[in-house]
Amino acid sequence: MSFRPSAYRPLFGGGHRQTLYAWARQRRFPRLPDPAARYFDTAADARVLAHCHWHPKPANHPTILLLHGLEGSSLTHYMCGISDKAWALGWNIVRLNQRNCGGTEHLSRGLYHSGLTQDALVVIRELLERDGLQAIAVAGYSLGGNLALKLAGELGSGAPAALRAVCAVSPTMDLARSVDALERRSNAVYEWHFLRNLKARMRRKTALFPGAFRLEPLGRIRSIRRFDDVYTAPHHGFRDSADYYYRVSAMRVVDRIRVPTLIMTAEDDPFVPPAPVRHPSVTSNPDITVAMTPQGGHCAFLERATGHDDGYWAEREIMRFASAHLGDRDTASADDRIQAPSPTLRA
Repeated sequence: MSFRPSAYRPLFGGGHRQTLYAWARQRRFPRLPDPAARYFDTAADARVLAHCHWHPKPANHPTILLLHGLEGSSLTHYMCGISDKAWALGWNIVRLNQRNCGGTEHLSRGLYHSGLTQDALVVIRELLERDGLQAIAVAGYSLGGNLALKLAGELGSGAPAALRAVCAVSPTMDLARSVDALERRSNAVYEWHFLRNLKARMRRKTALFPGAFRLEPLGRIRSIRRFDDVYTAPHHGFRDSADYYYRVSAMRVVDRIRVPTLIMTAEDDPFVPPAPVRHPSVTSNPDITVAMTPQGGHCAFLERATGHDDGYWAEREIMRFASAHLGDRDTASADDRIQAPSPTLRA
């Protein structure tokens, strides 16, 4: 099924400006009901927390699984923004925290990494087998976008029929390129922000699991790459950061994707270069639709709010794309149904 993204009309220009404004802007979601907490045991020593929104008779409604970016959580603004739109369209929502994120350091002994698709796969299987859900879409931002694409590529032609769509916004699908970009002087504020949070997490993990990690090197770490050399890579069995970046990048498996997939990225993204989405492994895959805009920043894509639309273009396109690939294909009026009564899924 062909899908044509709607035109993106940026609220203002500048990749940094869009990125920082979207990150700092306060948002409210009054129509989104309070979530229900649900825990998933994804490994012998790992449990993850999801914040879920269920319609009555959940199996009669499609479900979207949301994956956040580096050091984000289920409470990150875009996770709630997509949830707000999905709920109004009649979707169930599962806002998944990566291991240790969202205040869950006590639930898992180990760390998460940019390609840890195991947790999302366990969640999907449980939702299908235990909950009897009929239709699932997966959407991820940044690191979560890489996870979504890598998961779809790893599943390949063996993806469950209930997995109807995958969406990735500003995905770090070539992690080495993204880290190279993050280390530019112009991006120092982003790297400092991520590194500060990662260091704080390591201190919390060590307090919870004495002896599990060494804190001595922490004070000498000045970059994400060095953090990954010292902690992420060895903890997960990678040789070093270069080996880690190569092996966890979705670029290695995007050619195997057989699920309808939408990738949204901006040419002015400060630290996710656009080159990967121009690679033949992406452009020659008929199951992948690319929406690359000249402007939009990183995980921002802000437009002017009009009527019922709050101006978050990528969130709107995620729901348009996901709705377009439900079994009943009844999506022509998806934009107009943002505030309509919740529809049920027709098998």
